[in-house]
Parts: sequence; structure tokens; C-alpha cells
Amino acid sequence: MNETLRLGTIAGIRVGVNWSVLIIFWLLLVGLAAGRFPAMYPDHSATAYGIAGAVAAIVFFASLLAHELAHALVAERYGLEVEGITLWMFGGVARLRGDAPNPSADLRIAGVGPLVSLVLGAVFGAIAVLARGLGVAGLPFAVLSWLAVINVLLAAFNLVPAAPLDGGRILRALIWRRKGDRLQAALVATRAGRQFGFVMIGLGIVLFLMMPGGGGLWLALIGWFIASSAGAEEQRARLQRSLQDRRVADVMSPDPVTVPDTLTVGQLLDAYLLRHRYSAYPVVSMDGSLQGLTTLQRVKEVPPEDREVLPIMRVACPAEDVPRAAPDDRLVDVLPAMGASRDGRLVVVDAGRIVGIVSATDVARAVDVAELRTRAG
Repeated sequence: MNETLRLGTIAGIRVGVNWSVLIIFWLLLVGLAAGRFPAMYPDHSATAYGIAGAVAAIVFFASLLAHELAHALVAERYGLEVEGITLWMFGGVARLRGDAPNPSADLRIAGVGPLVSLVLGAVFGAIAVLARGLGVAGLPFAVLSWLAVINVLLAAFNLVPAAPLDGGRILRALIWRRKGDRLQAALVATRAGRQFGFVMIGLGIVLFLMMPGGGGLWLALIGWFIASSAGAEEQRARLQRSLQDRRVADVMSPDPVTVPDTLTVGQLLDAYLLRHRYSAYPVVSMDGSLQGLTTLQRVKEVPPEDREVLPIMRVACPAEDVPRAAPDDRLVDVLPAMGASRDGRLVVVDAGRIVGIVSATDVARAVDVAELRTRAG
């Protein structure tokens, strides 16, 4: 899920939202303001219900952010790089680069999220009880009690031992600790996630057939997301197993052809694209430092009449967005950044000098070679 709007940074961690947050926000707002709150406390105005529903939904998303921020902060404590946090329709995700160094770290990173949700549920519950004891009831109590219940339910659901839920991460950490094999533990957790997702899909379909409405379809949709995410994680785990000993230098295409940042698109086409077989070129300044990355696909998007005058830096991926790695980096650690890039390339830099480039074709070949070696063994 890509970030649509950046909200800022918290503790140095980038925070953003995906447009799909609007869907769940609207569903929560309508469900609370037009359903739950009027049923609990009738005789209030529509405006009062709307404000209460909006406050509850906003604080709920703040709770989700606290949940993901806890994951990110503990991950940073163990030396993992946090690319950012994105809130979206199905909750939130903290994007971590690399793997936990040991099972204990993996367990703590996974477990802290549900713990924070449980604590928030207890805090909201305590405030609700205190408010009622002081004679504050009505909609404020309804908002607080709902926030208490939803945070506890969020923690409980996330503790289901099925990846990509936090409970699946916890299961992975426990199996990793016992068996000593992280990748095998990951495969067990992802298989559990796929099975759990299929069960939710089945239950959702049954509920929809028995009680037509949005509830069953929503449950099936969440199950589909869990099953598909678990399947993707299983593929990544198998890929990591194939490439776990490979370094970036082992698969990169060395000494890529670079182009100066002073060219126009037309000059790039005539002097490079028509003369070389490559489809991606790092763009460099006069001192050889990386300024961006341009590709054949980006050039194709430029209208022919603009090519002679348009500078390549206007169409190139800017340097700050180009995935980079050092030759000795583990390939599996840098693949997520490469996969998230529109251009699907990774520029390899050593002591400030561009020494290679990695494409999806390079990675696929490395996987094929690893599989051949496994079969031969």
C-alpha cells in the first residue's frame, strides 16, 4: 500500500496515509454516528452524533498509529531501518528494512504492537469508568467505551498466530527460537496465515448468504487480504532461502553506462539508447555523483516533439528516490526497496562511485542458479 499523503514525522519516522483510509473512516463514521451511538443514547442531534463519530474514528486511527509506531521504535532499537509508517484501509503497516537479528528481537518487535493496543484499551476503559463515576455519561462515555473495546479487539485479532498479523510474527519468532531456522519459521507462519485467511473468506461468504449485508462481505475481504499477503510473504521467504547467502556484488551488472545530467532526452536517445542494449542508465554530474536514474520506459513517455529540448533530469527518477546499495549488502535486505521502486532497479555505489546496477532480470537469474545448485546437490 503506497503513501498518498505524507502527514509528517514522529520520532524521526515518516508517517503517511493511503487514500483507502477514507473508506474505513467513512464506514466508521456512518456506523457510529447513524447506528451505534443513536441506539445507545437517543434524543441527541445529528450534529452531536456526527461529532462523536468523527472524534471516535480519528482517535481510533491515532491508536493504530501508536500501534505501528511501537513496532517501528522497537525495530530501530535493534538496528533495523524504518522506511516509514502508512495507515490504510485495513489498518497500518510499519515498513522495516531487513530482518530482526535474533528471535528475541523478532518477538519483541512483533509483540509490542498488540501490547500498546491492550494498554490503550485499558486506558480508555479506565477513563470511561472514571467519567461515569463523576457523572459524565452520554456520548462522551459512548466514545470512550467504544475506543476501549475496539483497541482490545484490535489487539486480540492481531494476536491470531497467522502471518501477516502480529501473532504470526510471534509464532515465527517462537519457532525460530526453537528450531534455529528463521526462514522455515516464516514459512510455517505464512502457511497459517493463508489458512486463516481462507477460513475468514468462507465464514464471510456464509454470513453473507445467511444474513445479506455488508458484514459478511467485509469479513471475506479482510480474509482475502490476509490470505494474499501471507502468500506474498511465503514467496518472499522462499526467495530469501534461495538468495540468503548472496551479496549485491554477486548479481549486479558491473560498470554500468552512465549519462551526464546535461543531456536532453533527444541526445540521450541518439547517443545512448540507440547505441547500447541497456534499458536503464544512472544519471551523473561532472564529478560522477549520482543525480538520478533514467530508463527506456521514461523516455517512451516523452512526446517526440519535446525530446530535443527536454532535459533528462525532468524525466529521470531523482537521486533521493533511487534505491541504492553497497556491494557487500545482502541481496535479500535490499530487494524490498528495489521492488517498491517504479523503475525496478538498484544502483550499487561503493565509496561514492557507481560500480553496478541490479535489475529484476539479474535477481531472477540468481534465483534460477540457486535452484539449479539445490537440485544438483
